[in-house]
Amino acid sequence: LEYCPDHVMEDGEVFKGSGFSLRAVATPGHTMNHLCFELVEEKALFTGDHIMGWSTSIVAPPDGSMWQYLASLEMLKTLNHTLYWPGHGAPVTEPRRFLRSLIYHRRLREEAILSVLASGPLPVREIVEQVYVTLEPWLKGAAALTTLAHLEDLVANGLVATEGTPQLTSLFRRV
Repeated sequence: LEYCPDHVMEDGEVFKGSGFSLRAVATPGHTMNHLCFELVEEKALFTGDHIMGWSTSIVAPPDGSMWQYLASLEMLKTLNHTLYWPGHGAPVTEPRRFLRSLIYHRRLREEAILSVLASGPLPVREIVEQVYVTLEPWLKGAAALTTLAHLEDLVANGLVATEGTPQLTSLFRRV
């Protein structure tokens, strides 16, 4: 099955309907082509999978990027929406507070990864075991992908190193 949209919206593009306007807001990170849609008249944002009302989103390389995800969250803080309608979970009635908590959560996860790597080089699987201690086993694959996204960002920032391109099977060490 192949799907091809009639039109691919771009950041800032507006779709007008009878009594409403939807503005596309580029939010790469969860996926590189992710868009949220602002209901302009209500200062509300349909966040899709970028922001979920019940959990943090998976950021899965190669299509997901942690630094882009965090940059998108920071950008959303500047837009002053009053309500988020996530693709999953309940509406978010305090968007700026929720954004701060998502960013804080990701920074804590990054610190946990760096802390685990302080004991020596490890592959993603072992980092996940030590960082996500209480996580249900069926969620560990998603946690591994998000951990890899964190590690890619940490490698790019010179805090972690690996041989070659970061992969799930790579061995990572703190710099």
